[in-house]
Amino acid sequence: MEKHIYNVDITWNKERKGIMCSPELNPTNAPSANCIEVATPPQFPKGMPYIWSPEHLFTAAVSSCLMTTFLAIAENSKLDFVSFSCKSKGILDQIDRKYLMSEVILEPTVVIKREEDRERALKVLEKSEAACLITNSVKSKVTMIPKIETES
Repeated sequence: MEKHIYNVDITWNKERKGIMCSPELNPTNAPSANCIEVATPPQFPKGMPYIWSPEHLFTAAVSSCLMTTFLAIAENSKLDFVSFSCKSKGILDQIDRKYLMSEVILEPTVVIKREEDRERALKVLEKSEAACLITNSVKSKVTMIPKIETES
């Protein structure tokens, strides 16, 4: 596979806040189309609540990569499932006097139609975690606590 490039542009607008956009995600070149407001999280000096932070985006990158990888592997495996969702927690810690995202805990839930697909669904989730390119790109510990449910 050849290299792929993903462009992201960040512009500071005031205080500890800016706007993040990607030219690939804005086909109309409309100002602020598909942009996300980003800020320092409230746990830090002058941080802002209720706005996406780098820590949230990091956690979201790991979680959304698990989902998209799961969808591809489930399709290739012909796994018949009803839904996928994932709660995730990113843990910020200070280690050796440096702040870092030390762990991401993923709690995916896959709902299947038939009980006999339970083991296969779990294997697809495990393969997805192992193949996730974001997880493979970070040094943070990634812990997955999967849940398989049967449609009721």
